[in-house]
Amino acid sequence: MDYLVFIIVGIVGVVVGMYLARKTSSTVVEQTKPTDERTEKIVALLGENEKITNNDVEKLFGVSDATATRYLDELEKEGVLSQVGEGGRGVYYIVK
Repeated sequence: MDYLVFIIVGIVGVVVGMYLARKTSSTVVEQTKPTDERTEKIVALLGENEKITNNDVEKLFGVSDATATRYLDELEKEGVLSQVGEGGRGVYYIVK
């Protein structure tokens, strides 16, 4: 009888965990895209400078390297920026 209780509690725990994971994952995806405000700040920084780097975005928003890369990649896909260079420290972005 005790095993049945443990099995039921385990199943309920898995179902609740899956529900919460789905709910949280959509929020994370929304947070990785730059908001209009952040896009404007990045473009404004480009207006002050000829080019912008991943490091500039990290410092501007206080985000990680990966988040800054996602912001710049998203803006490149939207056609706002153009990447110059293949990869590594030599990469920078300019306004299209």
